[in-house]
Amino acid sequence: MSSAEVVLGFLEEAEAWRLRSPQFPSKVGGKPAWLSQKGLPSVSGLECETCRQPMVFLLQLYAPISGQETCFHRTLFLFCCRTPECYTRNNSSCMRVFRSQLPRRNEFYDYNPPPEDEPPSGPEEDPAVLPVSGVKLCWVCGCPGNKACSRCHSVTYCGKQHQTLHWKHSHKVECCSQVVRLDGGRPLLFPERELVTEPEEPQEEDDPNEAEGGEESSSQKSEDGPCIADTLAEADLEEMAMHETEDNEMFQRFKKKIAPEPHQVVRYSRGGSPLWVSSQHIPSDEDIPACTCGAKRSFEFQVMPQLLNSLRVDSTGASIDWGTLAIYTCSASCNHDDQCCSEFIWKQDFSSDQHTQIEHT
Repeated sequence: MSSAEVVLGFLEEAEAWRLRSPQFPSKVGGKPAWLSQKGLPSVSGLECETCRQPMVFLLQLYAPISGQETCFHRTLFLFCCRTPECYTRNNSSCMRVFRSQLPRRNEFYDYNPPPEDEPPSGPEEDPAVLPVSGVKLCWVCGCPGNKACSRCHSVTYCGKQHQTLHWKHSHKVECCSQVVRLDGGRPLLFPERELVTEPEEPQEEDDPNEAEGGEESSSQKSEDGPCIADTLAEADLEEMAMHETEDNEMFQRFKKKIAPEPHQVVRYSRGGSPLWVSSQHIPSDEDIPACTCGAKRSFEFQVMPQLLNSLRVDSTGASIDWGTLAIYTCSASCNHDDQCCSEFIWKQDFSSDQHTQIEHT
């Protein structure tokens, strides 16, 4: 993929089997369909840095890199906190992103591509245990979890919070019975949908001279010559007006860019550039930390605010929210022997005025 090419992601309904690990899915919601069954993120690595509650799975993108053997299979996993109060302005401490990759020949999947048709049904797999490695998963969120129910010992959890949630939801009745419902995470998980992609159609470039009118009149000085206090006040006002104008222009470009495909929820362009919603809080090169291997991180994809409409996260007085989430990954996509690697996420929020505009777009 060239740096200029952008691939858009859209939500679609899909049969459940298409969203499981052997199909190498891209998806939103439900439980993570782990790629490698080893080296999964730790329980502490999936805690919100603000409230210390376990985060839940938001989405994953299957993004292999052609010509790089260790990245024949490659998936990026994004997790977020479900506590609305943790979503303070431009703060991404309530989110984490991980990269997982495998060579074509590995211990978990067949060398050949998966079949297009639904595989024949075999013995039902235990959703709390990965089938090949036997790693135990939380019954509620699908993340690693070794804490078992002390009564029935048949289900495991990532911690006390999800154990309590499952107990209140259904396990209080089901414990020690022969049947345990598979939807133990329903109160917590986001609705599960497939992410399908298509290339973005090229658009005409914006005219850089557009919307420049009026600048001369706004910068004219009084013929009488202002006093020092007036000059300082006017300079402050001009600076504020300039920032407001830049911010508005950036937001108008954002709206114009997404207008042909308003339902896009992801923009993917490895080595490209994000589409920012605001001129404020844009990272510099120094803001993006290098990978642990020493290589620079580069932009790979962003999550759009339109996804929020499908997550059912609105609540009175507070909500999970963002303007855009920009994901930066190791430019070398370094290999760590099947271990999930933590990558970098940059959260940019709307201003209050922009938020009102996007809701009515």
